[in-house]
Amino acid sequence: MKRFDNKTVVVTGGGGGIGGATCRRFSSEGARVAVFDLNLEAAEEVAAAIRTGGGTAAAIRCDITDRASVDAAVAAAESKLGPIDVLVNNAGWDIFRPFIKTEPAQWEKLVAINLIGALHMHHAVLPGMVARKSGRIVNISSDAARVGSSGEAVYAACKGGIVAFSKTIAREHARHGINVNVVCPGPTDTALFADYKEGAGNPEKLEEAFRRSIPLGRIGQPDDLPGAILFFASDDASYVTGQVLSVSGGLTMNG
Repeated sequence: MKRFDNKTVVVTGGGGGIGGATCRRFSSEGARVAVFDLNLEAAEEVAAAIRTGGGTAAAIRCDITDRASVDAAVAAAESKLGPIDVLVNNAGWDIFRPFIKTEPAQWEKLVAINLIGALHMHHAVLPGMVARKSGRIVNISSDAARVGSSGEAVYAACKGGIVAFSKTIAREHARHGINVNVVCPGPTDTALFADYKEGAGNPEKLEEAFRRSIPLGRIGQPDDLPGAILFFASDDASYVTGQVLSVSGGLTMNG
């Protein structure tokens, strides 16, 4: 018996680095996985690899900034795989520049993807969880939400909002048997981190600076995140809700 046998899991941004690693880990522990991504080709690549390995997965295009797209994706996931037991809000996007060099249109896109998108997903999935009096939600924030990050002011604001929102939803829905927790990655070797380094103008120097500042001595890898995510999604965390965990190699050590 595996931890997630007979469970349906939705992972947004499932075609990316952390999302793909999370989808694969859930599948390895018995879950039926709905790989949500704006890039359907990337989602299908992850889902196909899961199916090749004997798992069950469906790739579903989802624009989390568009409520109609979210509703259609959720309906498709439940039609293909069954009622949603676990939601992992992982999709995100960032630009890297000082706040005074950003523009309002960029703020709007950052807020739409990193904050409003997660609200859409909660609003679409929570009613079913409430009706079944069971569910797990894991929201992927960022250590930028906890300590700030130069060049990521609006992103950090959105991710801070995710932390506050998660704690509130955890309080509102505890009586429904729904647990809501947050994982905050530190610097992780993903496409987003590559963009961050490029934006700094000297990628090698920046990466070395990060490496020196991380007590465990290396940049995180996508496979470093699923362990924490699956813990929060599992029955092992049945008495854990409204909590925030950094997975950062010790870069941040918040109580």
